[in-house]
Amino acid sequence: MQAYILIEAQGGKAKKVFQKIESLRGVKAAHLVTGPYDIIILAEGKDISEIGEFVLSRIRSIDGVEKTLTCVIVDM
Repeated sequence: MQAYILIEAQGGKAKKVFQKIESLRGVKAAHLVTGPYDIIILAEGKDISEIGEFVLSRIRSIDGVEKTLTCVIVDM
């Protein structure tokens, strides 16, 4: 299962957050972007539960992560 995770970082912390996220196991792609979110990643897990745990324990625990939005891919 895969999902796009949109991440809003605290002011001035997007690059630091990005550097921590891009090396995490389960991250297939990561990009700094413009717009309402600062980082978009493509994450992979065995099921929705694993992706949810990844977001809660690995992404949201990073200093500087303000908000996340998880979009599960349904057209695989």
